[in-house]
Amino acid sequence: MGAMNAKIKGSLLLLTASLIWGCAFVAQSVGMEQVTALTFHCVRFFLAGVAMLCLLLVRGRSGINALRPAFKGGVVCGAALCAASLSQQYGIAYTTVGKAGFITSMYMLAVPIYCLFLGKKPEWKIWPCVAVAIGGLYLLSGSGETLRLSRGDSLVLLCALLFGAQILCVDRFAPQCDPAALNCVQSFTSSLLTLPFMLAIDGPDWSSVAKAALPIFYAGVMSGGVAYALQIVGQRDVQPAVASMLMSLESVFAALGGWLILGQGMTARELAGSVLMFGAVIFAQLPAPKRSPKP
Repeated sequence: MGAMNAKIKGSLLLLTASLIWGCAFVAQSVGMEQVTALTFHCVRFFLAGVAMLCLLLVRGRSGINALRPAFKGGVVCGAALCAASLSQQYGIAYTTVGKAGFITSMYMLAVPIYCLFLGKKPEWKIWPCVAVAIGGLYLLSGSGETLRLSRGDSLVLLCALLFGAQILCVDRFAPQCDPAALNCVQSFTSSLLTLPFMLAIDGPDWSSVAKAALPIFYAGVMSGGVAYALQIVGQRDVQPAVASMLMSLESVFAALGGWLILGQGMTARELAGSVLMFGAVIFAQLPAPKRSPKP
């Protein structure tokens, strides 16, 4: 019973993280009207790191002492997060949003495949759930195009593979580290890896950053700080394959956010995709039927 309660708690935390990430699509859309991808990414994750550092400082010596054991894992997770986020952002510039959303969510399939190579065999029910969820994501994307790997598609596919790696990195280090400390190091790593490129290529206009302050703040503190901390805590009690499906629900929440905040309506096709995704995730959370003992 305790393990089941922990699994439910972890699933709810991951669901909350996906809700925050889904709403962050609105913030990113608005913020990118003022600043470049490199600047948005660098400032966003710097704010996320600051938010987590403030939390650790409030906790006093125990919080600061938690940084050292989280350093290695945070650097590894941060490098994967940085590469995934940037490849997605640049890939979207060369492909349609619908195709990018569908291809990005392929990390749902990448994670259980990675698990097989790592000797972590997912439950059998994960595979049909992944298939149904991917079908739902395709409907939700609103894209009726034939998927062909253009330059942008290839970059977004790389993003999906990298996000799958980031999920497994978190699965590896989360049980060993304080969540806030791990996310603090992860966020600062992601920001610092981008900083030299931002300074060399963009020469950021800080007045533009000020104009995009609100969306950057949300994407940094809420999406980069709070949501990734929830991911780290939630993944402690949820299998990576199931966790990837729960987090992929950000696509559903992004569509809902666009409808509620930006007035972008959802078609019958998109609603059907949302239902399929939620159904697949719910089924994945149900306990597998126990085999009856042989007589």
